[in-house]
Amino acid sequence: MKTIQQAAGTDHGRYPERILQFGEGNFLRAFADWMIDDLNEKGLYRGSICLCQPIPGNEKLRGILNEQDGDYTVIMRGMNDEGSAAETERIVTSVSRCINAYDDYEQLRRLFCSEDLEVIISNTTEAGICYREGERLEARPAECFPAKLTQLLHDRYEKFGGKGHGLLFLPVELIDDNGYELRKIILRYAREWDLGEDFCRWIEDENMFASTLVDRIVTGFPADEIESLQDRMGYRDQAVVTCESFSLWVIEGDPVWQRILPLGKGDGGVIWTEDVRPYKMRKVRVLNGGHTSTVLAGILSGHELVLDLMESPVYETFLRDLLREEVIPGVPLAREEVEQFARDVLQRFRNPYIRHRLLDISMNSCAKFVTRCLPSLLAYQQREGSLPDRLVFSLAALIRFYRAEQADGVWTGRREDGSAYPIRDSEDNIAFFADAWAAASQEPDGDMGRLSERILGRVELWGMDLSAVPGLPDQVAGYLERMKQEKLEEIIWEISGARS
Repeated sequence: MKTIQQAAGTDHGRYPERILQFGEGNFLRAFADWMIDDLNEKGLYRGSICLCQPIPGNEKLRGILNEQDGDYTVIMRGMNDEGSAAETERIVTSVSRCINAYDDYEQLRRLFCSEDLEVIISNTTEAGICYREGERLEARPAECFPAKLTQLLHDRYEKFGGKGHGLLFLPVELIDDNGYELRKIILRYAREWDLGEDFCRWIEDENMFASTLVDRIVTGFPADEIESLQDRMGYRDQAVVTCESFSLWVIEGDPVWQRILPLGKGDGGVIWTEDVRPYKMRKVRVLNGGHTSTVLAGILSGHELVLDLMESPVYETFLRDLLREEVIPGVPLAREEVEQFARDVLQRFRNPYIRHRLLDISMNSCAKFVTRCLPSLLAYQQREGSLPDRLVFSLAALIRFYRAEQADGVWTGRREDGSAYPIRDSEDNIAFFADAWAAASQEPDGDMGRLSERILGRVELWGMDLSAVPGLPDQVAGYLERMKQEKLEEIIWEISGARS
């Protein structure tokens, strides 16, 4: 069987290392590195990427990537325009090598001080962009990621005498304002280490820190099918990464920065903007909110996967109408643009290659509802002067989902068929719901009105007193009463106006 290098050839790639990427994991290799490979192939860019592991370890993957000269296959799986399952394969040749910040520090430092280097991409997890007390300039390298960058930037500053040669930073860590936060912590270390105001000005004036939002489901290395995949592809590859077909990268920064890395000219779904916040709101309320507003009722009804919900006419109709009527009008982007994103989301939820378990999504659902669904509910109420039926039902389903029992230290709930499911949230949250339900069971006829008032009035849970929202306690209580007698799917059909 051929090697991946033999299969790839050398038609494109093998360019100067213009990009240093902190993070060698599946996500960036199936996302940013794939996009840059596309630019190289189209002749729109001529740069290679050096991957750097920011923490010790994972020698196996590093060894595999270097043995394969950085080449690997991305397999994109999703639905085509005809609605059928489809796969697309691509050998990515944009990666030159993989080093480690600890084992190969001198290599890292030399690359950081290279005239070829233009761009820094990072995915060091949400905990990566943080300030860590006690970091020292003399440690090589420092422990936390921003401290490492401060050291390296100071080396680069001294190498070029503080004259130009700034870098474009594209962090994809999942925190708000990731570029702004990264720059802020770097400057904090620079001042803490007394590196001088000239250096601080160089960081601020010559370097470009973009805040970004990313969106692609990456399912990783297909261990259970790698042998059959290699037989089909006709070459060996131990660094295959699988993902969905959809991708989106929203970059907040000066459009002039695209001259450095013209990502917007490729096929990756890149948007350069002056403000990333509306796009984040779109993702959180439509995609994440679409999950949170349906999965709890879906679990109670006996479903296991997101795909199961999308194959159910009851839930598919409910979700489509919820997004169109109750969520999309509250997103501050062009309606047509948001509607297209919602259509893409529904198509992604139907992806037969992604087995997204509802119970996994249900973890910490209280906090998720607050950030993903509650803003849409309140915006609708303010805009329309009435409550959104579907989102209120979703809130009632959450309360029903958290009807918890404890046995052997484990909290569980009961589906409509009586089977148990685990409830994963903070102990305080689950215990509060359990106490509220226990108190309700002592009320005459198990009255849901007081239960609704008590739960919605817990400011610590919702960040506000939801019992003060006009009509909300009564409508939630009404749905909870109905759930005692009717199947959830029957209630959903009626809400959707789709009962035949």
